[in-house]
Amino acid sequence: MPAIDDLKNRTTPVFSADDGASVDLGGRRIAGKGTQCERLVAAYGFTHLSAGDLLRAEQNRAGSQYGELIKDYIKNGLIVPMEVTIVLLENAMRDAMSAAAANKDVTGTNDNTAAVNAPATGNTSLKGKFLIDGFPRKFDQAVKFEEAVCPAKFVLFYDCPEEEMERRLLERGKTSGREDDNAESIRKRFRTFIETSMPVVEYFEKQDRVVRIRADVPPDDVFRATQAELVKRLGDNF
Repeated sequence: MPAIDDLKNRTTPVFSADDGASVDLGGRRIAGKGTQCERLVAAYGFTHLSAGDLLRAEQNRAGSQYGELIKDYIKNGLIVPMEVTIVLLENAMRDAMSAAAANKDVTGTNDNTAAVNAPATGNTSLKGKFLIDGFPRKFDQAVKFEEAVCPAKFVLFYDCPEEEMERRLLERGKTSGREDDNAESIRKRFRTFIETSMPVVEYFEKQDRVVRIRADVPPDDVFRATQAELVKRLGDNF
C-alpha cells in the first residue's frame, strides 16, 4: 500500500487518464446514484469503488495501519484525512487492475476494460475503468486525487431538486429508524452539500468535465440518459 508521506509529496499521477476511464459519481444522497451505479457495473464492467465502503473495510482489517485512526475520526464525527481515503482508493485501483491483467493472462481477454497506464508499478499492461463513489466531496480532495492518483475522465452528476430529495428522505424516514431523516436535519445536509461539495462540481464544470443527469424521473429514464452521455464522452466501444 502506498505511504501517506509519498502521497503528500507526489505531484504526478500514477495512473494516466489518456487511455483510462475513471469516472466520479456525483450527486446527493437519495438522488438514485447507487441504483445507477449497480446498472453501470452490470452493463459495462466498471469497477465500483465506494470511499465509504473502503474506509469501513479498512478500519476492521486486522493489522491495518490506518484502522484505529479511521475509527477515532468516525467515532468523533470527523472527516477522515483525505490522504487516507486517497491511499485506499489508489490501492483498490491497483488491486483491480492487477486482477484484470491476471485474468487476461489466463483467458486471453480483458473483459472489455479500458486501458490505464501505471508508470509507478512499471507494468503498462494493467487495465481498469472505475466508478468512484462518495469521493471527492471537497475541493482539496478533488485536486489532490487528480494530482497524485488519476485525473477523472468526467463527473456523472445526478441532479435532483431539493423538494424531491426531501420527499424521498422523509418517506424513507418512516421505516429507516434514522434520527437524521427529519426535515430539519435534511435541510442542514442540503446546506452542507451546497457549501462543501458544489465547489467540486463547479471546478469540474469549468473544464467541461461534468455530465448532469436529471434524477427526478423514473430510474429507467435516468439510465438511458446516462448511457447516452457515456457514449458521447467515451465512444461506442468503451
